[in-house]
Amino acid sequence: MNREVDKYIAKQPSPQKDMCKELRKIILQTFPEIKEEMKNGVPWYGKYYIVGLKDSVNLGFSVLGLSEKDKSNFTGAGKLMRHMKFKTLGEIQKKEVVELLKLVDQKASCEGL
Repeated sequence: MNREVDKYIAKQPSPQKDMCKELRKIILQTFPEIKEEMKNGVPWYGKYYIVGLKDSVNLGFSVLGLSEKDKSNFTGAGKLMRHMKFKTLGEIQKKEVVELLKLVDQKASCEGL
């Protein structure tokens, strides 16, 4: 685990801190060999990022190479990245998050991110 990511998460207010911890755990369990780093001021995992916001946490995904149907699983209109937004820890459904992580892992690119 990356110490800078630890610091980022520790600085988050509640409930964002718990949501960031849970999303991090899901990513690291799904991809045990994934590189964890700080990039653009947030925890970054190749094709994914986590960002704590004022009243929510976003889990971002690369959408490069995804079909329009696949992109519809995410919020936002970005050409490179889109996200899932969570306002409470209870909104994080591990099965759904893992399915989307795997979808992006199989189909999306991280070229240029």
